[in-house]
Amino acid sequence: MLVKICGARTEREVRAVAEAGADLVGLWHGVPGGRADLPAPRLARLAAEARATGRLRSVLVTFASQAPTLARTAVDSGVDWIQLHGYQRPALVRALRARLPAWVSLVKVLHVHGTSCPEASLIPAYERAGTDLFLLDAATADGRVGSTAHTLDDRTAADLARRTTSPFLLAGGLRPDNRHLFDAVLADPRLCGIDVDSAARDDEGLLDAARTADLVRAWRTP
Repeated sequence: MLVKICGARTEREVRAVAEAGADLVGLWHGVPGGRADLPAPRLARLAAEARATGRLRSVLVTFASQAPTLARTAVDSGVDWIQLHGYQRPALVRALRARLPAWVSLVKVLHVHGTSCPEASLIPAYERAGTDLFLLDAATADGRVGSTAHTLDDRTAADLARRTTSPFLLAGGLRPDNRHLFDAVLADPRLCGIDVDSAARDDEGLLDAARTADLVRAWRTP
């Protein structure tokens, strides 16, 4: 069970995530108005900090849709994954796959609005274009996506996952105490990890080693 902690802004947060036993750290770039959005030089520094931990892989989380710029930023910063967190089309995945080294994994988020997913019909096209993994996440009623702390319905998420043939991660309001709410998703052998933001933060809004460790223990325990 991979554990990805999203939205690091400082070297200290990156180290805290690593010390807690997480596997991936999400670094926002190209998220206009996002509270954790990083300029390219800062993205590169935090990706380097992740490498220096000896265990963390870095994930560029973005709403951007310009393939040449995004690919160049990813290569220059040395990130390991790119997470397309907006409503980017399969054509962007294809264009990135053509420009990126083979070792950079491409993740496409599938947004769930209640019990529906607007990208569901595009899943085969995303896979043909070169998507390596999907990430299932909850959108809010007013259209907000990403780090909303809204929880996905287990059955809805499991049904959506079955429409894919690729590995996937689960996001959406995950906490140490709600693993038991996702029995259907956990039964899918293609579930490879979770993605958490809010529940890993302390009272000041910073990513916290103790809270991350609680998540790691809870979600890796059968």
